[in-house]
Order: sequence, then structure tokens, then C-alpha cells
Amino acid sequence: MQSLLVNTELIEQKEKALCERILAMGSMIVAYSGGVDSSTLAYYARAILGERARIVIAVSPSLARDALQSARGQAAMFDWDLIEVDTSELELDEYRSNDNMRCFFCKATLFERLQDLSRQWGVSHIAYGANLDDDMDYRPGHMAAEQFAVVSPLKEAGLSKDEIRYLAREAGLPSWNRPQDACLSSRVPTNIPVTLQALSLVEQAELFVRSQGFRQVRVRHYDSRAVVEVGGDELYRFVSESGLKERVQTELRSMGYETVEIDPDGYRQGAASAPNFARFQHV
Repeated sequence: MQSLLVNTELIEQKEKALCERILAMGSMIVAYSGGVDSSTLAYYARAILGERARIVIAVSPSLARDALQSARGQAAMFDWDLIEVDTSELELDEYRSNDNMRCFFCKATLFERLQDLSRQWGVSHIAYGANLDDDMDYRPGHMAAEQFAVVSPLKEAGLSKDEIRYLAREAGLPSWNRPQDACLSSRVPTNIPVTLQALSLVEQAELFVRSQGFRQVRVRHYDSRAVVEVGGDELYRFVSESGLKERVQTELRSMGYETVEIDPDGYRQGAASAPNFARFQHV
């Protein structure tokens, strides 16, 4: 079980601030992904606002099917009446080109769709699961949130990632210890075009690696090459378990990759950016 080092007294104060903020909003659409942040926000929104909180998930090729199934299962467990909407970010040239603003176009597409729904349903706010720790990363999606006046109640309450996981665990949310994840497009290095074929291959490859018992998994896609990342605390298995590395490499080659490498440094957030990925390219 994941260890969470938190100040419970401080969390109680932040939880109160979160509840007061949600209550004051009156009604909202929660942009839900199944991750711990949006799940926690959905939980509190439904608990406080009831049916005045609409829980909406965007379905697209960049969302892995197993992640979608987990999100659906959790929503059903808590009777959130999950609403699924199709988004069409892959139809955008700006998204497919995959520069460092890809996330902006993805989130802008989603928020525009949610904005239309908010008008249709008479809902006053759109909210998403940004938290206090997100300010430490470069996240163009937050720019889209600002453009569409999307609010972040968790961040406004001053909640960090560990504090959110604590609240999620207390609420009984299955996603409380779900590894940090991102859309499948994040596996494609910056400025390498995102295609449906690439996303499907990455999804298939990651599903196999997870089937070998790994918890934190990324398969970085560089055309015919794959770089497999697993959690730093899981890397030892490639050395200690005879045949594991060869089994992973053989299976991913059978899927279509010509070269399969195991990243010796393990999973690192943002590793598919162009500067970080350059060390895997042939000169």
C-alpha cells in the first residue's frame, strides 16, 4: 500500500475549503478521466451537489480502453451517472503535429464541448482536477482552462497530490493509488506526428507490459522503435527474473516494433519531450 505523508489536521481544513467552494458554485460539470484528481473532485461534487454535478468523460483514441473501463467501473460504483462524449482532437492538424502545445488543443477541444453542454444543461461552472503540484510542471492544458474559464476547486483549496490521494483513500475510491498517467499521445515524442496507428500500437504494447506484473508503465513510441519505461522500484525485475526482458522485447517486436529498448533510468514524467528522447535516436 502506498505510504502517504500528510498532515491530517491541515487536510481537514483544506477539505472544508473544498466543500465550501463546491457548494458555492451551485452546479458544475466535472471533466472526469478516472485518475485520482478528477475522481476525487467528482466524488465531492456529487456528494455535495447531487444531480447538479454532471460527471463527463471524453472518449477518444488517446484514452486507453482499460483506463476507460476502470473509469466507468468507478463511476458505476458511486452512481455518478457517467456521461460519455466523443472528442475529435485527432482531426485537428495542430494536435496531430504534436508540438509542445498539443495538450492545449486537446483540452481546448474538450472544454469547448463542455461549454456547449453547460449552456444546454443550464450548469454554471466547468471544473477539472488540477491540483497544487501541477504548477511545478509545464502544462499547456491549464492555458486552455483559463481561456474557457474552467475552475480547479482542488487547487483553490490548496490540495497537493498526496493530500488528494489521502482524501480519495478515505472516500473508498479505487483510483486513490492509481499510478500517475497521461493520455496515450504523451508517449509520442514532441514533433513526431500523432497517428491512430501509433496510439493503437502504444496501447497494445503497454497492455502487454502491464500483464507481466508492472504497475507503472510507459512505452515511448518513436516510429519503429519502442523504449519501455517501468517504475524505478520495478526495474530490478529485468535483471532478477530470467527471460523477462527478452519476453517483453520479443512480444513488442511481434507487434511491429523493430527495436525495443528498456530504459535503464525507469519512468520519468515528460520523458517523451524532444530533448529527453533524443538520447534514444540513431545518429
